[in-house]
Amino acid sequence: MPKIVFDKVEKSFGPVNVLPPINLTLEDGEFTVLVGPSGCGKSTTLRILAGLETLSGGEIFFDDKPISRLEPKERDIAMVFQDYALYPHMNIAKNMSFALRLARVPKAEITEKVQRVADMLNIGHLLERKPAELSGGQRQRVAMGRALVRDAGTFLFDEPLSNLDAKLRAKMRTELAEMRDVIDKNMVYVTHDQVEAMTLGDRIVVMNEGIIQQQGSPEELFKTPVNQFVAGFIGSPTMNFVEGKLLQESDQVWVQGDGYKLPLDAETSARLPGTAARDVTLGIRPSSLLVDPAAGAPIELKVVVSEYLGAQSVLVTHCGAQELLVETPSDGPIKAGTAQTFGVITKEMMIFDKASGLRV
Repeated sequence: MPKIVFDKVEKSFGPVNVLPPINLTLEDGEFTVLVGPSGCGKSTTLRILAGLETLSGGEIFFDDKPISRLEPKERDIAMVFQDYALYPHMNIAKNMSFALRLARVPKAEITEKVQRVADMLNIGHLLERKPAELSGGQRQRVAMGRALVRDAGTFLFDEPLSNLDAKLRAKMRTELAEMRDVIDKNMVYVTHDQVEAMTLGDRIVVMNEGIIQQQGSPEELFKTPVNQFVAGFIGSPTMNFVEGKLLQESDQVWVQGDGYKLPLDAETSARLPGTAARDVTLGIRPSSLLVDPAAGAPIELKVVVSEYLGAQSVLVTHCGAQELLVETPSDGPIKAGTAQTFGVITKEMMIFDKASGLRV
């Protein structure tokens, strides 16, 4: 398992620079997730690592060895694509063993590897079937199994769950998480789904417009985002953003906007002494708005819609002309069409510079 280093890696298609120079280190045995919106450069980054795209600049190192001139087959990688890409005329065992048979691995070893991986993926009883006889989830397991039997040093996943329905995607997320704990290998996983990223990744790399915005553990990205993009991308329901101004009154710093005035917590206030009126964006997670107004700083909101999700409900509310989401237990007394006072957990609020989007 190599340590993988991207050193000023960039990629252009003609005059269009889709990947400005990026620097990234993937530690040995780490499950790294590249996440971001469509077109952010995450799949291009993965394809460069796989050798399916050439570099326009920079270098990639596997344990200090440059690999940009190596063919994909020479990089000791295995890749799972968004499409299953199974051979329809072969049974599952032959699909999974295809690369091993090409490499002339002994038959007994092939049989042992295929059976071991198939049992791990709960498809051991399907080895004699053809792909057309399987469900979408089973076919995706076969595609993963075909990569895993190769016992490569690094496994690459390019949005492998995006073709599955929501229920099956959740099940496969769980199975992938279990598999991650069993297979002690480098894994690099690309997705646009932040729930997948938070569930699976040891480390998450958030990308936008070809630029790495932030990297860290799921908890670090959720609790300490460096900018408004990361804060809005990580977390579900998404963070609320409302416009406001910072105001200094004695030793207390406030943030005030249309329909609200909230005190910043002591730690944040201490970081911003002598703050003059300054345009900012206030970020509040839906879980930081509480039904009990005494549990935090009061804010009055008009409840427009209540979205019932079972044990939890998401309230769509208005604060002045701005919309805020509130996450609350469904057994609460809140009804749509009413004005209610909620409590804001001020230590969980985040302040972003309006011009740069950076967290203050």
